[in-house]
Amino acid sequence: MNLKGTHVISIRDFSRKEILFILDCARTMHEKPRPHLMDGKVMSSLFFEPSTRTRLSFDSAMKRLGGHVVDFASPKATSISKGETLADTIRMVDGYSDIIVMRHPLDGSARLASEVSRVPIINGGDGTNQHPTQTFLDLFTIRECKGKLKKLKVGFLGDLKYGRTVHSLATALAMFETEMFFISTESLRMPDSNLEELADAGVKFHEMTDIHKVIGRLDVLYVTRIQAERFADPVEYEKVKGAYVVDMDLLSAAKKDLKVMHPLPRVDEIDTEVDKSEHAVYFDQARNGIPIRQALLALVAGAM
Repeated sequence: MNLKGTHVISIRDFSRKEILFILDCARTMHEKPRPHLMDGKVMSSLFFEPSTRTRLSFDSAMKRLGGHVVDFASPKATSISKGETLADTIRMVDGYSDIIVMRHPLDGSARLASEVSRVPIINGGDGTNQHPTQTFLDLFTIRECKGKLKKLKVGFLGDLKYGRTVHSLATALAMFETEMFFISTESLRMPDSNLEELADAGVKFHEMTDIHKVIGRLDVLYVTRIQAERFADPVEYEKVKGAYVVDMDLLSAAKKDLKVMHPLPRVDEIDTEVDKSEHAVYFDQARNGIPIRQALLALVAGAM
């Protein structure tokens, strides 16, 4: 399958067959390092929002493949601070690199970048919209720890309104006959547009506010942080802060093979005692960003 030159903007742009192909390529990367695959290639890292895992794992993935990374220390150090448009920034940067990885606070910014760039754009997260590379590593993690993707019962807990990781993963899991459980406060429920998309795809899903009612049925629990930075009104954030906490008392009612995932960073939504349990896979999940992003970089560059 040839993905050379492909932009990675939204999980919606990929078929089930393409997703499985990318996961298989990541498995190959995990099993057999390819230290010279991207020799001579340059990746530009444009992060207009803070990031730890996504930014560092892309940098690490590129360097482990033999490629080079150029970036900026802060958006304030770029011509954006002088009034340059995002489109013009992309037009300049694509002359310096073979691939551009970008995170931006505005929904749709990655799609805009792809429309003007002469090199592949990889979306590292655009506002509350999409985070496709996180979705690929989430799918990879689920398949690794559950042995399959099809016909699982997956719960999503926490900030489902602003959580771009949730939006992307739900869209992807719709391709695998997943039954989904959306657990949140009323103010942070899954957006209607996402629910309508799932309904149109024939997905069986449920909305609820009480995690205790469903914990015993789940194969995977995907926990998200309630994101203070997404709230315009701090008072509204305080109303929902700490609404859900996953601890060992809650997990005592879960299946023994339930896996707890989290895109990280966490605040107080998963008790640290859970880290020691067989349920916790969120640090493995973060580490899986390396083979997934290696595979994506190599594929869009035409190196494999």
